[in-house]
Amino acid sequence: MSVVSLPPTPGHARHYAIVPAAGHGSRFGSETPKQYLSLLGRPLLHHTLAVLCACPAIDRVFVVLAPDDDWWGGFDWSALGSKLETVRQGGATRAASVQAGLAAAATAAADDDWVLVHDAARPCLSASALNQLLQTLADDPVGGLLAVPVADTLKRSDQRDRVAGTVPRDGLWQAQTPQMFRYGLLRDALQRFPDVTDEAGAMEATGHVPRLVRGELANLKVTYPADLALAERLLATAPRG
Repeated sequence: MSVVSLPPTPGHARHYAIVPAAGHGSRFGSETPKQYLSLLGRPLLHHTLAVLCACPAIDRVFVVLAPDDDWWGGFDWSALGSKLETVRQGGATRAASVQAGLAAAATAAADDDWVLVHDAARPCLSASALNQLLQTLADDPVGGLLAVPVADTLKRSDQRDRVAGTVPRDGLWQAQTPQMFRYGLLRDALQRFPDVTDEAGAMEATGHVPRLVRGELANLKVTYPADLALAERLLATAPRG
């Protein structure tokens, strides 16, 4: 049974972005944390933060780092401007890092303000996809996320990596970020359900129904070395607008 949410309080809702960047990216197989790998001459994380910092609708961008992060200080982030704030209270999980970002925003954010959580390893988010998310969800009482419909045939495997069945793809979407929710609702959802893999999962667990906003295939998450090469080609050949 879904929760019926009250309409947001009239007025101008502010927007805050949180980028959890406390992980190492062990699946990538690099000694350098994935978010600091070089991408077109800058850290991968720089590209991720740049589109958020450049968005006029976003008031602040909180990047959540591990307390012992020795990498951040080795780069120049000044081009990103004054919106960017660092939070050195990242946790062992994504949800813990997002909660640290929410705590940092607590002095400024009202319950009906928006929070956009974006993966540190998604450097190819375009301004147009970001604006589509903001505009589509502007009057939504809960929020939603960028996602793309699953186009490929899906197979379920057995323990021997042989096909155990074909999964119908009708109605299936691949979740992306940013995921954008009302500050108060997201804070409460993550407090109740801290073991989820994304913010939408916490909202779903509380009974809310997030809205799916069609994103772009180019908004890939860099997980393996081949993804980094693809991200470089995408950024080099396409304007982020």
